[in-house]
Amino acid sequence: MSSDESSTPDLYIGGTWVHASDGGTRELINPADGSVVAVVDEATPDDAAAAVAAARAAFDDGAWPATPVGERSALLSRIADLLERDKEKLSRIETADTGKTLVESRIDIEDVVSVFRFYAQLVQVESDRLVDVGNPAVISRVVREPIGVCVLIAPWNYPLLQISWKIAPALAAGCTMVAKPSEVTPLSTIAFVRLAEEAGVPPGVLNLVQGSGAVLGNALTDTPDVDLISFTGGLATGTTISKVAAQHVTKVAVELGGKNPHIVFADADWESSVDQVLTGVFLHSGQVCSAGTRLIVEESIADRFVAELAERAKKIRMGDGLDPASETGPLVSQQQRDKIEAFVAMGISEGAELVVGGARPSEPELQKGSFYLPTIFDKCDRTMRIVQEETFGPILTVERFTTEADAIRLGNDTQFGLAAGVRTADAARGERVVRALRHGTIWLNDFGYYTAAAEWGGFKKSGNGRELGPAGLAEYQELKHIWHNTAPVPAGWFKGE
Repeated sequence: MSSDESSTPDLYIGGTWVHASDGGTRELINPADGSVVAVVDEATPDDAAAAVAAARAAFDDGAWPATPVGERSALLSRIADLLERDKEKLSRIETADTGKTLVESRIDIEDVVSVFRFYAQLVQVESDRLVDVGNPAVISRVVREPIGVCVLIAPWNYPLLQISWKIAPALAAGCTMVAKPSEVTPLSTIAFVRLAEEAGVPPGVLNLVQGSGAVLGNALTDTPDVDLISFTGGLATGTTISKVAAQHVTKVAVELGGKNPHIVFADADWESSVDQVLTGVFLHSGQVCSAGTRLIVEESIADRFVAELAERAKKIRMGDGLDPASETGPLVSQQQRDKIEAFVAMGISEGAELVVGGARPSEPELQKGSFYLPTIFDKCDRTMRIVQEETFGPILTVERFTTEADAIRLGNDTQFGLAAGVRTADAARGERVVRALRHGTIWLNDFGYYTAAAEWGGFKKSGNGRELGPAGLAEYQELKHIWHNTAPVPAGWFKGE
């Protein structure tokens, strides 16, 4: 990677760093100031096909799938050690590429380390499952084996974190893979693959291509040589991948975002509720799949609550992510800001009340970046597209309720089901509501946190399958039943008479 041309190869295929086969490159833009961060190789469909072929050969003919669990675990631990060694370097790469604050990037890298350490440990404690079939002469076992060649496609908002949720369990399981980060933010993944090579990942086990999904998609997904596709991104793309993969009966695990409710009852702790509603929607300028973009607040406190949010939203300090004073950075690109502006115009036309924001910031030092002010719309209802569609930006919509049943109904009234928050001082009510909501992760009197040890994924159109936790490893494994008769005798079914 360089600022003038891609002199160092950025594609990793079959254990070798190579340039794009047609010499194509892409400029990566710092969203904070519009400057060119780097120029990287832009893969072609032939490059993607070569990466799949390398992964296929490494799985079918290589040693990795049969590598002892202890060795696989040790590799993941070495990768975690190298990530810790290069934490600051990787954090700065992530901030320059995505625009998020350096504090956020450092947390992301720490979380990546925890994911590799978790799967390094988990894969060691797994064991075959014995099944009692009622015959002492028969040893019946269910064993786990790697699913095969995996295509791992990650989004632009949490580049290294999201790809780590896929690479770590895939390596632990003994799979081979092709990783494709977003073409908008590939830098930290490129740096990671160099660390994985240093840690000793065998040739062909981990391959890397970057480029537009529209260009590379078919080569990565429309092939019988791929056994699993793990995709995190938008609903439309995820639906297309699922349709294409179905022709080959390829397993697909997709996480497709959400429109996440944050329900606040009148008895909730005031200070933590205001603070976490604000953080839940405006962290990383709202570019978070689990962002609490829908505030559903009890009518009796709604006016005061929204007014307090608006005052605090006005004070959020925007700026370059490398500036320690910045509390949030820009949107990832000018194109993403254009989308947010279109959503804001839509909300106004639909009759939502613009309380704060709804414009680009006026500070001169922010004009070259893709910044957009934290925006709040009040008096929203479920007929509005601004409430129904995932905006993926700093936009909060406000709906109101009067009864617990209303809150639950509104919280579930979405095509998505990724995450939700509930805030109340009544423990019994809190438990009722979290059990009634159909979302994959629900925070009660908290918001936004997760752990590598607990599964992550969504209901409804937020996707299928799970990442993280034991189920996140199981996605990359096949179950095989082995029936071993230690004292075989003739069945005697056919008498031969």
